[in-house]
Amino acid sequence: MESDKLVAQTARDIGVNENTLHTWINKYNRPVDNIKTVRTDAHCYEELKRLKKEVAQLTEERDLLKKAAYFAKGQR
Repeated sequence: MESDKLVAQTARDIGVNENTLHTWINKYNRPVDNIKTVRTDAHCYEELKRLKKEVAQLTEERDLLKKAAYFAKGQR
């Protein structure tokens, strides 16, 4: 079969075992049964937006704690 020859050649070209390449092909060519597991660009952008907001909040809290620690040292 010509596709097997292509897989074998490709496996040699990228330096992996032919069986490994067949495993990867089979694993990643399966149809997706559960649409919820598919991540879209919109999902990634929403997650990025959420994480940026969280980082900003955590940075603000950290800075507030640093200031509190500084003034607490002055009270001693």
